[in-house]
Amino acid sequence: MSTNDFLTNANGLFKNVYASKEMDVQVESLKLLKLVPFVSKEKQTGNKYAQAIILNGEHGVSYGGPDDDAFTLLPAVAGKVKQAQVSGNPKCMRSLIGYSALSRSINSAGSFMDATKYVVANMLKSMQKRLEVEAFYGATNLGAIDAVAGLEIELTAASWAPGIWSGGEKMPIEIRSALGVLRGTAVIDAVDMDTKTLTLDAMPGGTIATDVIHFQGSYGNEFAGLKKIITNTGTLFNIDAAEFSLWKGNTYDAVGVLSLEKIELAIARAVEKGLDSDVVCFVNPSVFSVLVADEAALRKYDASYKGQQGENGFSKLKFHAMNGSITVEPSIYVKQGDAFIVDPKVLMRIGSSDVTFKVPGTKEEFLRQSDTTTALELRCWTDQAIFTPAPGRHVMISGITLS
Repeated sequence: MSTNDFLTNANGLFKNVYASKEMDVQVESLKLLKLVPFVSKEKQTGNKYAQAIILNGEHGVSYGGPDDDAFTLLPAVAGKVKQAQVSGNPKCMRSLIGYSALSRSINSAGSFMDATKYVVANMLKSMQKRLEVEAFYGATNLGAIDAVAGLEIELTAASWAPGIWSGGEKMPIEIRSALGVLRGTAVIDAVDMDTKTLTLDAMPGGTIATDVIHFQGSYGNEFAGLKKIITNTGTLFNIDAAEFSLWKGNTYDAVGVLSLEKIELAIARAVEKGLDSDVVCFVNPSVFSVLVADEAALRKYDASYKGQQGENGFSKLKFHAMNGSITVEPSIYVKQGDAFIVDPKVLMRIGSSDVTFKVPGTKEEFLRQSDTTTALELRCWTDQAIFTPAPGRHVMISGITLS
């Protein structure tokens, strides 16, 4: 079999086995991606998604007294409508599948799937994990350094999100100052989840406590995540939050342990800007455990309680407030010091493509020759960003501690 025939057959098998099916292997922990729908390309305008945003009300109201028949009209004060503009941010992941594995499986779709399914599934999960992290913290950072010792860096408790670092061995990162000055790049050799410590292959010179960590190459190239959107005070998506209060998200400082009461107080700030629908509150798993204890202390048992069988534990909490219902969900990608209250009705993911193995502009090319090894290279890529036309209907809670 010639090299071209081998590549053609491999691509054909890949299409039959994978491309004709919905390639969705999202694990349960990827909750934000599941919550926020992707807006397909045909629903977008040009190379950017454009959305008309009403930023303030009409104020051209004139008043007359009870005996006034004809009275002077004040000038019209029109409501302000501006176009928000957002485009997707592309990213591409590469992986290799050796000639030997493919050669032994090239004769049947079943054998081909056995030889490739773990690589394909892992690529999809890994790319979706990157998107989930970016949806929360894009254009900010992954975590802040609390202490440096030799090749080890310990992250602050407030900035620790276990899902970001779980399975993070061999991950390339870059360390920057809090102001964005590059210290250098490194590769993670080990992750200690208990002590919130990363061991690096080399420590970039000048690294100190208060420095922050980014995925290598991501700085300045990520889309704005929820934290960036909600805490924005300047121009974002072509609209200035300093000029229009509805374009500014809401922040609430928990100043300690988070409670259901504090969540309601935080939501009140979004209600003041028009929130009147159900919301989801994402919290760190450790914080969720504290909230479960808070809920259990408030819980009263009614006639439905049966003493013969005890049942306890929650995968999520749901209660009601002035806006409607509040569903509290734990997410391993939310930092311990943060919580995000979002209105799903005004959240979307936009871009030219969700995660795919297809080469843009083609239908067939999935695998290609590697230039450096005896393998075929497989790539998956995406071009998307998270967007909301109503930042004022979301809240970020900070300053959360466990005690």
